Amino acid sequence: MIFTARQIADFLKGEIVGNPDTKVSNFSKIEEGKPETLTFLANPKYTSYIYETKADIVLVNSDFFPEKEIEATLIKVPNAYAALATLMEMVSNATPKKNGIEPMSFVADTASVGVETYVGAFAYIGEKVTVGEGAKIYPHAYIGDNATIGKNTIIYSGARIYPNCVVGDNCILHAGCVIGADGFGFSNENGVYQKIPQMGNVIIEDNVEIGANTTIDCAVMGSTIIRRGVKLDNLIQIAHNCEIGENTAMAAQVGIAGSTKIGENCVLGGQVGIGGHITIGKNSQIGAQAGIISNTKEGSEIIGSPAMPVKNFFRSSIVIPKLPDMYRQLNALEKEIAQLKEMLVDKK
Repeated sequence: MIFTARQIADFLKGEIVGNPDTKVSNFSKIEEGKPETLTFLANPKYTSYIYETKADIVLVNSDFFPEKEIEATLIKVPNAYAALATLMEMVSNATPKKNGIEPMSFVADTASVGVETYVGAFAYIGEKVTVGEGAKIYPHAYIGDNATIGKNTIIYSGARIYPNCVVGDNCILHAGCVIGADGFGFSNENGVYQKIPQMGNVIIEDNVEIGANTTIDCAVMGSTIIRRGVKLDNLIQIAHNCEIGENTAMAAQVGIAGSTKIGENCVLGGQVGIGGHITIGKNSQIGAQAGIISNTKEGSEIIGSPAMPVKNFFRSSIVIPKLPDMYRQLNALEKEIAQLKEMLVDKK
């Protein structure tokens, strides 16, 4: 599709600086801008690229004022990044969507599939499954017996939804994610691990996005719960009986042990590890590779392994490179003190 700067500005309620008739048909990154594409500038680190980009339209924040001439047409908006997301969503929604049940898929006779739903070839929908209207089930996805898939939810190729699990409306589950696999539950009896049956399920509320190859284990009893608005990156492990609070976001390779509760509006960086049976307070910010083994308070800012308050971590990180020199100085001081003691003994 082709759009003019005027059409885009009208849609975003933005201000045009330049030629309103400039046309674009695609998106590009500002440092790799190409003719007939739209890009954006939100991070000041990329400001230098706006003066050399080949993109024809650039979304910028309202407070941006160029220091020299820019060839591209600018569209000023309150938040360039948010405006880009809105624009891309509009284009995505305008793209024709697949509908219908393709040959070679399997839908059980007892399953209920809503109108305007797509089921791709080799997808499997089990007994008594409910699929809401407008949902998209891509090829090779698996939906186990008695599972529920909400309206307008997308299940990408290779995703696995175990029996009895619930996925809400407007969710996106990316390729290879596994929802409802057994938790890591075993009892050690006389040196032999005996499996504890995992009898619960997973409940995913509305507007959740789950990245590729992320796994969420079912509960031993009851439910593992992912609250509405949660965003999970790729390669995350959430163990049995956990609860993730509303609008919490996690970067790749986070691991959360069983029965832990993460509060609402938390942000967890990559490779964060959370121990079991603890609570992370709401609005917490946990930096990459932090290891948490005890409860945290609301609004905590934590980083490091073992984790510690952010300010203490940065103070410690300054000291760490100096430790070899400090160690040598300490040894030298110990020798000097020993020599002084010997001299004092001799004088006596």
